[in-house]
Amino acid sequence: MEHRRLGASGIEVSTLGLGTMMFGRWGNPDEQQCRQMVDMAIDAGVTLFDTADIYDFGTSEEFLGRAVAGRRDRVVLATKVGNAMSEDPAERGLSRRWIMHSCEASLRRLGTDHIDLYQMHRPDIDTPIDETLQAMDELVRSGKVGAIGTSTFSVEQLAEARAAAERHGVTEPSSEQPPYSMLVRAIETGVLPWCRQHDVGVLVWAPLNGGWLTGKYQSDAVADSSRAAREPDHFDHRDAAMRAEKRALVDRLSAVADGAGITLVQLALGFVLANPAVTSALIGPRTPDQLASLLAATDVALPDDVVAAVDDVVAPGVTVNPVDNG
Repeated sequence: MEHRRLGASGIEVSTLGLGTMMFGRWGNPDEQQCRQMVDMAIDAGVTLFDTADIYDFGTSEEFLGRAVAGRRDRVVLATKVGNAMSEDPAERGLSRRWIMHSCEASLRRLGTDHIDLYQMHRPDIDTPIDETLQAMDELVRSGKVGAIGTSTFSVEQLAEARAAAERHGVTEPSSEQPPYSMLVRAIETGVLPWCRQHDVGVLVWAPLNGGWLTGKYQSDAVADSSRAAREPDHFDHRDAAMRAEKRALVDRLSAVADGAGITLVQLALGFVLANPAVTSALIGPRTPDQLASLLAATDVALPDDVVAAVDDVVAPGVTVNPVDNG
């Protein structure tokens, strides 16, 4: 599997990363199956493993930490801080107090003495970015964190964070984690060009748009085990017009894939990785079988005419359902 440099961090990561939001009760509570997925990913050359404290409120970090025990030096561990961990308003956000507390808790759950990439899960409008960056810099200087990043920041928020880091002489974010797929392209007009200009790595989430780009939602017969059935309010499956629009677009994208002699999943992953600003695509399977099918779709380089054919279906910069922008 190809590896790429993550911005100016000095870290190299695989072009596919394993996102572990499904580790635990949010997706798969079977720890042995989750460990099997980590084993499969490592065997396939995946080095990037992404989690967050909020994923099943710590369970994902615990599963992942135990799965990589004994081979910690072979992986890049990325986790996040900021989303609400309880109903208590004191247990969320990007204040120095909460960052320091959360980092220690994540280190303990992951069973490690350092986090390779510590990310701000969402912008915190209630905390000055200066305070957040100074706290993150303390963690970097202490050796508990290798590099810092952001997730789902606007281009204005990215620029503000960079300016604040330069002003205070502290560690700058070296990565951004936005949503990106053939159906979710808003970041092409601002975030991706900005990240490329400033040498900020990009780890994209939902490259399959929550399963839409596997083709499994092309009829109303949704499997009970699918995320659309488990979390219907999290998707657009209750919006008949949007459902119909996405199905029509997926049919057209499937035809593009057929014409190129590849699968729809190969087209989807190849598309996001073809953008020169993108470092890695995070896949989030729930089962080993799902992961096996994704790993089989790696390392597809799309010719320019295939990318142009995708542009004819969904224009550059367009997100079909604005909710998918995160």
